[in-house]
Amino acid sequence: MTSTSSTTTARTSSEARAVARTQTLIQGTNGIGTVRKTTLPGGLRIVTETLPSVRSATFGIWAHVGSRDETPSLNGATHYLEHLLFKGTHRRSALDISSAIDAVGGEMNAFTAKEYTCYYARVLDTDLPLAIDVVCDMLTGSLIREEDVNVERGAILEEIAMTEDDPGDGVHDLFARTMFGDNPLGRPVLGTVDTVNALTADRIRRFYKKHYDPTHLVVAAAGNIDHDKVVRQVRAAFEKAGAFKNAQAAPIAPRDGRRTLRASGRVELIGRKTEQAHVVLGMPGLPRTDERRWALGVLNTALGGGMSSRLFQEVREKRGLAYSVYSYTSGFADCGLFGVYAGCRPSQVHDVLKICRDELDQVAEHGLSDDEIGRAVGQLQGSTVLGLEDTGALMNRIGKSELCWGEQMSVDDLLARIASVTPDEVREVAREILGQRPSLAVIGPLKDKQAARLNDAVA
Repeated sequence: MTSTSSTTTARTSSEARAVARTQTLIQGTNGIGTVRKTTLPGGLRIVTETLPSVRSATFGIWAHVGSRDETPSLNGATHYLEHLLFKGTHRRSALDISSAIDAVGGEMNAFTAKEYTCYYARVLDTDLPLAIDVVCDMLTGSLIREEDVNVERGAILEEIAMTEDDPGDGVHDLFARTMFGDNPLGRPVLGTVDTVNALTADRIRRFYKKHYDPTHLVVAAAGNIDHDKVVRQVRAAFEKAGAFKNAQAAPIAPRDGRRTLRASGRVELIGRKTEQAHVVLGMPGLPRTDERRWALGVLNTALGGGMSSRLFQEVREKRGLAYSVYSYTSGFADCGLFGVYAGCRPSQVHDVLKICRDELDQVAEHGLSDDEIGRAVGQLQGSTVLGLEDTGALMNRIGKSELCWGEQMSVDDLLARIASVTPDEVREVAREILGQRPSLAVIGPLKDKQAARLNDAVA
């Protein structure tokens, strides 16, 4: 259940109107699963979920910046910056940052996506104050020194090389480029060798100052925690760093807008000497705010989300043409993707693509059976709950929900929403999404005649 209760706490300063507003967003049972949110003067949001039954806590800070916020010459800057925030602050060296968390047996990491970046630490509940201090220090006090930029450049170039050595990963970047073209959503999160080599400390520093303002950040914590204590510690850390420049500033809203994908029927091939051919066949999907996303989630699960799914049964179980085959969805603020991935021997690529295309066309025209839909609903509900069994996953859920949707949904409400999906809704979204002409991305050692036939899969 969602509660509208709230409290406000005035700052003990001359800024009389600058107050912290606290809300209970989800009222748990006996405090367990209770989600609370405080918005501080200066626009920083702090969201927590309390679980007294565990002995761990995960603390994270989400930044409203991803690779889609980059210009072509800045491609890779968001990810580069993620690395640099671990390299040292005014208070800590890079070794101090890592050893502080290692000394208490915790784990710390970060990830960059196309629309957000997250930094987090998972520790024992008694060590949460340390995690808060270290992560907040990284976010507010990074030095971004020239020498660190030059050293880390080599590590990032190695990461790009590692991705290029993994075509099963790289084919998804190729598919994004196939669908979006030369715009931010079509460019790789890591950047390219040329763009990474061209980035300077000064440019990254300006990018950091622009996008790491408190109004662009969401703090999220989950586990055996006390919301009020977390708020006090975070507020003290940000105030100590002088991060609050404007006490009247409001948090920025979730992304919105509308984007049109490139024309359908495109084929992109990268010839590479690999043992397998890696393919993604797909089409435009739905934005993450579209209410039909629930039906699309059920459709995706039934079509390629598990061992009983249509694609797995047809491609692997019945014919043994691929070891890995699945479908997936990617939802952004204003658009989305639906894709089918398979890795197979180059000689089998056309058979695999034909089967996948036939299944997409079949479901688009005739839909799924009620049994398939019922099984997919149950699978999606179970996997959703099982995926929230640790404090890290809970921190991810509440942090991303606040940043991307500006609201929270309880697990019970989430399960109820999945259960409410009807067969007609699934069939309708199948006609709309799967009925589109697909595009295709391929990485593998295809010969000229094989490459020439790839257009058959999108005809």
